[in-house]
Order: sequence, then structure tokens, then C-alpha cells
Amino acid sequence: MARTPLDLDDLVEHWTLLKDEQGLVSGKRGATRLGFAVLLKFYTQYGRFPRGRFELPGEAVEFVARQVQVPAAELDAYEWSGRTVEYHRAQIRGHLGFRECSVADADKLIAWLAEHVACKERRPEQVRVELLARCRTESIEPPTPGRCDRIVGAALRVAEETLTASISGRLTVESTERIVALVAGADQEDDAVPGEAWAREGEDGPPVLGEIKEAPGNVSLETMLTEIDKLLAVRAVGLPADLFADVAPKVVAGWRARAAVESPSHLRTHPLPLRVTLLAALLHEREREITDTLVELLISTVHRIGARAEKKVTEQLVNAFKKVSGKENILFKLAEASIDAPEGTVREVVYPAVSGGEQTLRELVHEFKTRGPVYRRTVQTTLKASYTNHYRRGLIKLLDVLEFRSSNHTHRPVIEALALVARYAAAGNTTYYPLGETVPVHKAMGGDWAEVVHRTDKRGRRRVVRMVYEVVAFQALRDQLRCKEIWVVGADKWRNPDEDLPQDFAERREENYLELRKPLDAADFVDELREQMITELTLLNDGMPRLSWLDIAERKSGAIRLTPAEAQPEPKNLRRVKGEVQRRWGIVPLIDMLKEAVLRTGCLDAVTSVSGGGSLSAEVLAERLLLVIYAYGTNTGIKAVASGGHGHTEDELRYIRRRYLSAEAARAIAIQMANATFAVRSTELWGQGSTAVASDSTHVRAYDQNLFTEWHSRYGGRGVLIYWHVEKKSLAIHSQLINCTASEVAAMVEGAMRHGTTMDVEANYTDSHGQSEIGFGITRLLNFDLLPRIKRINKVKLYRPVAGEPDAYPQLTPALTRPIRWELIAQQYDQMIKYATAIRTRTASTEAILRRFTRNASHPTYAAMLEVGRAQKTIFVARYLRLRDLQREIEEGLNVMESSNGANSVIAYGKGGEIASNRRDEQEMFVLCLRILQSALVYVNTLMLQDILGEPEWAGLLTPADRRGLTPLFWSHVRPYGEVNLDMGARLNLAAVTMPGPRAPADDEHQSAELT
Repeated sequence: MARTPLDLDDLVEHWTLLKDEQGLVSGKRGATRLGFAVLLKFYTQYGRFPRGRFELPGEAVEFVARQVQVPAAELDAYEWSGRTVEYHRAQIRGHLGFRECSVADADKLIAWLAEHVACKERRPEQVRVELLARCRTESIEPPTPGRCDRIVGAALRVAEETLTASISGRLTVESTERIVALVAGADQEDDAVPGEAWAREGEDGPPVLGEIKEAPGNVSLETMLTEIDKLLAVRAVGLPADLFADVAPKVVAGWRARAAVESPSHLRTHPLPLRVTLLAALLHEREREITDTLVELLISTVHRIGARAEKKVTEQLVNAFKKVSGKENILFKLAEASIDAPEGTVREVVYPAVSGGEQTLRELVHEFKTRGPVYRRTVQTTLKASYTNHYRRGLIKLLDVLEFRSSNHTHRPVIEALALVARYAAAGNTTYYPLGETVPVHKAMGGDWAEVVHRTDKRGRRRVVRMVYEVVAFQALRDQLRCKEIWVVGADKWRNPDEDLPQDFAERREENYLELRKPLDAADFVDELREQMITELTLLNDGMPRLSWLDIAERKSGAIRLTPAEAQPEPKNLRRVKGEVQRRWGIVPLIDMLKEAVLRTGCLDAVTSVSGGGSLSAEVLAERLLLVIYAYGTNTGIKAVASGGHGHTEDELRYIRRRYLSAEAARAIAIQMANATFAVRSTELWGQGSTAVASDSTHVRAYDQNLFTEWHSRYGGRGVLIYWHVEKKSLAIHSQLINCTASEVAAMVEGAMRHGTTMDVEANYTDSHGQSEIGFGITRLLNFDLLPRIKRINKVKLYRPVAGEPDAYPQLTPALTRPIRWELIAQQYDQMIKYATAIRTRTASTEAILRRFTRNASHPTYAAMLEVGRAQKTIFVARYLRLRDLQREIEEGLNVMESSNGANSVIAYGKGGEIASNRRDEQEMFVLCLRILQSALVYVNTLMLQDILGEPEWAGLLTPADRRGLTPLFWSHVRPYGEVNLDMGARLNLAAVTMPGPRAPADDEHQSAELT
């Protein structure tokens, strides 16, 4: 793998011969002198010798050659094998204090890796990195690539044997027997499951294990009862709660993935400690997941009961909402007719007096009866009936299997109410709770429910209606679960919110502040933020007379009136460039674009089987991985792709999907391809690397017999959202699957913080859905700028930086509101840094933080973060209104998102764009493979454009407008559909490019012959 060109600073730092090194070189001449010198400097930097001339950067050779006064071309005469080079190596080792790796050294390295690395990290490539670092620390020359593989493999085996022996030893005899029984019985020998495109191995295995593995269905009573049975089946095994307490979560997740893909017959072949550990990890992880599922079912079910009750009552009474006009006139006519004929009947006197007669009077009565509290009580009655007659059975059973807790004393009454509900769950048709029973009172019992939850019995006593009380208790539980004021023991997503925060924050306080680049003193933070507000508001206020596009005045529609920026000049020559691409390379199948990107980037090299080992050759594995990625990314499915001309069967491709292409592996492929694209870009054509990304969600239809798929009112259909982060040159650096009610602000922060590429994200363009005041606060704390296009900017208010100065900023007065509460920010500053650190260190997701805050406005840290957000939003809006260039920059960034969405619709053409799976892992794999395909398209298009525009006759063609509009994301020359033919030997005719990586030695798995 080629390296980035070295600059002068790199050459001086790493390739300058020191005084003592010059003494070693002095006795040598010609090619020997130069060869020895570059060997010495290479070894000094990397701790090993180069494998040949190809590993030495040309500029480094030139730099060293000038120092030893030998022409660089002389290095071609240096012999890379033989007695001379062996003598040079020994001399260099002796000078630097290094030694060759002996058998004893290898044994010590294996023991050290097993104890300190392989017990926490199971990826061989990462263990190899630690091995090489350890060799350098111990002054041991790294072993040969093959020996490195053996040392790493041995360390992984020793660590696994030690861990599995420890884990299995913690289990009781009874638990071990129950675990072993899970894989006893009928064999399931076939690893490949033919048939449906999204079929999964293991589902038709032994009933209990297959049931435990099964994904949940849609929101229904049946699903709830099924998930409860699963949880009880897992708990029946009797795993200790702290079984994996001292094991790295990554390791447990790896064991779980391995147990999930291996059939019972394969699991039975493992030694007992390994077999028991794998299955225990699966059960441990599934218990947390099923618990989370049950909480989500509870939240969704309680919501559904209320929503359906309102819909039912609304449909029944919709006609009764017709407003009867002229009530005063009707009243006058009725009074007049009654006085004139006091002895007459209603039908003879009253009805004729009103226009419309009896029907008008009936509508008037309906209108009165169906307004306000009457309608509300009707809904409540319908809701109670729905709960009692159908959903109660499942919700009551949930109270038996889930343990609810709260760290806040305020919400204890809800916990006590649930205990009361559970205690009287089997009380039959008892209408009221018994006299003398203490009925906990909580906030949800007030308001609209107050009149319904209490009733006066036949003896005139005020009693609590049991079924209504249960409904109210579950609604209160739902509300408090959503903001995590109440949490669930044994859950993951719905766990104790205190576990979301870093437990060592106090001990590492200074380090955490330093990582976030924030001052330790709250006053310094407040002063900096306030000064920025003052500066931006002053610039906007003073510049108002010159800002022809902006008007701020008192008006009902909002104080701010912003005229849109003028359209930029249209690019004139890009059509010609794209036409030249098609003329040179023709219509290229999308599978060939993917193949070319994979072969050039080597992004499949690190993909390994989730179960370890594997007998497939690298070539066969690469071909099958390509086909599976293509099947998922185009949404055509494995069955369709397997019928192409490539010689791989459907069963073989399904095996690869299960055993090799995990979500983690797919994500790593996408990241490596993105990094490769950054590396091959020509700065002359594309400019310096950007630090800004655009983000937005796109709606995709999906099967709805699951918990994740939801109705989206804006898109008018059921589906999921894919939230994308795309940098300014159209490369997707992050993608995530979220449901339709998820916070887009949380998704925006997640992608900007955890994209995993080499890009340093400093700004994020988004539309109105991806921004909020709390979003501005979090991004300020996390050190990147939120740059949204605010839809209703006319309604935006600017906060004042200083209290007691009503006459400040007179030009902005109509848009100004109250001052920022700086004292609140200062009081909660340390706690805000703690939450920001939780997001940075991944102890909690942004969604978990926002879930706790946004539904509980009384939280002091939330209130403080809102104040930070309001200050930051004021700074942004003041800049945005003042700077036309910023307005255009944001608009152009979001236009990139529109183009990306267009490309996705072309690539994922299969099944009408609908995700044909109810499994969330399959939906996520579709998203990741779609991202890989789009990244491959961008990578290859980048090389094609550089080939063309690097030629003299094309170099001067582009105007500034062309360069601004130039993008590698176009597909007029790409064929995504048709028969899938894969020939790894057929390559696109593209210029050879260097693919820079980190300035480190090439990976040891790349074998090479010694060059002479």
C-alpha cells in the first residue's frame, strides 16, 4: 500500500542521520553506504526492516542520499538478500539494542497478549498491532508475517480457553445442564437455508433455542405474550446476573454472534467450556434485548389503546361536531312560540318555530353533548373497555416479569401504584379497591381522569375504580419510562440512566475537559460564549443598513424577513465531462464499479468469520462478499443475484452473509472505502479536504410486522428512516437506521461524532428537523458547529447577552427576547460536561441523553443546556442573517444531500425500493450495503474524473462555476440492473494511483519477494 508523499518536516524528523548514525555509515561506500543508511532509518522509525525497495518512499531515499553523498539511483544496485544485508541487519540491531525473536520471546509475547490484549480484543488485526507495539517496547525485531499470524492465533486461543474456563466455572451444575440441553436433540446440519431472500440460519432448530433467537413481531397482545414466554425461558436457565461482569462487552458480543450463526450440531462439537460460554453469552444478550422489547411493547401498547379509543369515538361522533348556527335566533323563536301558545304540545308549537324543525334541535343537543369534558369522558370509557377486554392480560403479565425502579423520589407513587395493580390483578370483577387499602396518588390521576378514576358508591362513599386506576397507572408508567425517570432492571436501552454517565468522571475530570477543549472554570466558558453573542449581535446590528436582503420590524408574521439568495451561475461544461466519461468507459455495470473499488482499496482484507477460522480462499471469499453486498445494496436479494453468471450458488452466498458479513464488518468496509476516497483525491481538482458534512433522513418503505417500522405522517406510509451524513464532495461517511419517531437531532450528533473515518467533522449542515435549541447546546459542548436551514426563520427570536440593557441593538429590537440565564449555565456546567463526555466516550447514546431531557423540562441540567443552545443559536442566526456566503454554503451542502438521495433511489431499485424484511438486522444490512455501493460509485467516479481532467486538453476547461458544481456522484454511465456477471480479472482502464494510508509499515499479510 503506497504512502502519502512525505513533506519536509517528516523527512527532517524521521530520515535525518544523527551523529552516531553517521559514524556507522562512514566506513561504507556507494550502494552499500546508501542501502545501510536507509535500512537504519527505516528500522529506527518502524522497528523492523523493509521487505524490499518498494517499501521505501522515493523522497526519503533522495533525502538520505543527499546526506551520505551517494546518488539515489545507486540504491538499485543494493542487494536485498545475501551475506551483506544480513551483516547490515545485525549491525543495526546491535546499535539499536534490538534482537531477533527467539522461541522464548515468542512464548512470552503469547502470554502477554493473552493476558492483556486478546482477553479484550478478538480481532486478529488489532491483536497484531499490539504485538508489533510490544515487540518495539521489548526491543524485539518483529517476527515474519507467518510467525506473527501464529503468535496472534495462539494468543487468541489461550485467552479464549482461559475466559471460557472461568465463565463456565461460575455456572451451577443445573445451569450448565440446562444450557447443554438447548442444543441437544434434532440436528441441523445444513448451514445454508435456501428459499426466502431474508431467511436466517437456526430458526428451525430445537424449539426453545429457535424461539429465543426469533425476532419480535408487530405491536400486539400476541407479540407481548410471546416475548414474555421467551424471557421466562431465558431466565429458567438460571444465569448469574454478574456472569460477564468482568468480560469486555466486545468479547461477549462476539460470542453471542458466533452462537447465533452456528447450528446446534456445530455447537455440540465444541469443548464443553466453550459451548457453554457461547450459549450463555447468547442468552445473556437476548435477555437484555427481550427486556428492552417488552418495555417498547408496553410503551407502544399503552399509546395504541389511547389512540384507537380516540379514533373510534371520533368516527362515531364526527357528524355530531357540526356547528349549529344562529343559536340566539333559535332561542328567541322558541321563547316567543312558547309564550304565544303555552298550552300547545312541543311537536305542534316548538318544532315549527325553528328552521329545520326537529333535526335542527337534535343537532344542537348533539353539539352540546359531544363538546369538552363529555367527549373526553367518552374516550376514557372506550379506552378502559379496550384495556379491560383485550390488552389487560398482557400488561398485567408484564408486571410479573419486569422490575421497575426510579432514582427519583417524586415518582415513587407510580411504582407503588404498579405494585397495587399487581397485587389485585387476580381480584376478579371487583369494581373498587377494598376499603382501608392505601391507594397511591400520582399526578396522572388528575386532569381529565379525575372525574373517572373516582366514583361514589351506593352508600355515598368516594371510591377508586380499579380498572380505571390500572389504565391511569400504565399511562403514568409509559410517560416516565420515556424520559427514563422510571427504568427497568436487566434492560439495556431502558436501564438505570445513572449508568449512562461515565463512572470515572470525577477521577478523570481534567482529562475529560481537555478532550472536549473546554475550560475547567465555568466562568471562562460563560465569558467566551457571552462575548461571541455580543460580537455577532453587534456586527448584525451595525451592519443592518447595508444588508439589503434583510428586514427586521414588528409584524404579525414574524419580525425577520429574509430575501432568498440569488441563484448561482449554472455550470456549463460538466455535461461534456460526464459525456467523456461515458465515451471512454461505456456503460459500466454497478457490480464492476464495486469490484474495482474493492480491489483498489483492499477493504475486504480484514473480513473474517464471526465463528473464527474459515477454509475459504481469499479470492473465493472476496467474490462471494461482493455478490452479497450487491444483493443487499441493490435490494434485489441473494436469490436473484445467485442466478447470475459467476458460478456461486444461493446457499454459498447465504453462508457468507451469515458467517462473514456482519454489520460490524460491513461498517468497516464502508469506512475503509471512504478513507481510500479521501486519500486518492487530487487537491488540485477537489481542493483541500472539507471539515463539513450535510445530514438528513430519507424515508424507505418496509415490512411492518415488527416493532421498528412505523407510520410517518409526513411521508404518508409505513417504513423506516435512513439518516445520512454526506461530506461536501458527495461521499457518505455515516448512515444509520432509525425509526420514524426517533430524534433527528440525536441522529445528527451520532453521525458527526461516530462516523469512524479519517475526516475531522467541524460543522454539520441540516434542515429544520435536524436542529433544535438542545441540539445547538449539545453541539457547542461537543465542539462542532450546527449549521441548519431554519424553515420558519421569520419567527426566530434572538436572546440578549446582557440583562438590564433594553436599548442595546436597536436595529434588532423586534426580534429580541429575554437575556440568557448565565447563572444557570454556570451552576450546571460540570454536569453538562459530564453528559457531553458520556456521548464522546460512548457510555451513552445521544438518543438516551435526549430521551431523558426533552421529556422532562424540569431537569436543571436540561434547562442549562437549553440556555447554552439558545445562546449558540443566537450566535448562528446573527451570522446567518448577516453573511450571504454562509446562506449559500448551507444551501449547497443540503443540495448534496438531495443528490445523494437520488443516487440511492437508482442503486436500490429492487422490490420497488421497499425493504422486504421484518428483521431489523436485515434492514440495517440493506442500509450498510447501500452505503458501500454508493461509496464505490463515488470512489471510481473520482478516479475517472481525475483521469480526464488531469489531461492538458481538459485541464483548463472548468470554470469556477464548473468547479463548484463538480461532483463524483453521478450515474449516467452506470447500469445497476441486469444479469450479474462477475469477472475478477476484468478491470476498468484507470490510471494507477497511490492509495495513501498512515505513515506506517505495510500490513504484514502482504507477502512480497525480495527485490534485487
